[in-house]
Amino acid sequence: MVTVALFLPAITAVITPVHAELVAGTSAKINYTQFSNKEYEYSQDLFIKRMAIKNFLLKYNAPLATETDAFIKACTQYDLDCYLLPAISGVESSFGRYLKPGTYNPFGWGQGNIPFPSFSEAILAVGKGLRENYIDKGATSVDQIGRIYCEGNTWAGKVIYFMNQFQKEEKNLLLLSSDTVSL
Repeated sequence: MVTVALFLPAITAVITPVHAELVAGTSAKINYTQFSNKEYEYSQDLFIKRMAIKNFLLKYNAPLATETDAFIKACTQYDLDCYLLPAISGVESSFGRYLKPGTYNPFGWGQGNIPFPSFSEAILAVGKGLRENYIDKGATSVDQIGRIYCEGNTWAGKVIYFMNQFQKEEKNLLLLSSDTVSL
């Protein structure tokens, strides 16, 4: 009995509380404020895309991993594929790792010479620029954008590669959230 009395306080000292809202089955409503203090008005689809971007960028230990909200804002505000801007940043700067110091320009925008006050402002500005100067003027595919955006003929293929990687991450998240198993 004495052993139990001594052992019980030791166990309770190392036990951390479990927060039920962090674990949810498919019947539970997703808490969109889970990973940041921002409230989302977005659909579950955008939430999954946000998580796919974040997970993928974290795997690369990328500086842009903290900018997922800006990527989602840009894709909704300018009606872009949510994986286009992160994919371009992968090609142009290894997701924000290699860029001109102090520019916060992970897109090579203006040959990388245009400075921005922050990554999030760069994301929104380049999203707007892609919409107004490329897509609204008829460059609606990655190949068409690539012919204007970058010299050479390999840029579009590299952007598409990263877009596909983000889509694979999204698919993995969706598989993990389903109740069924494919055999």
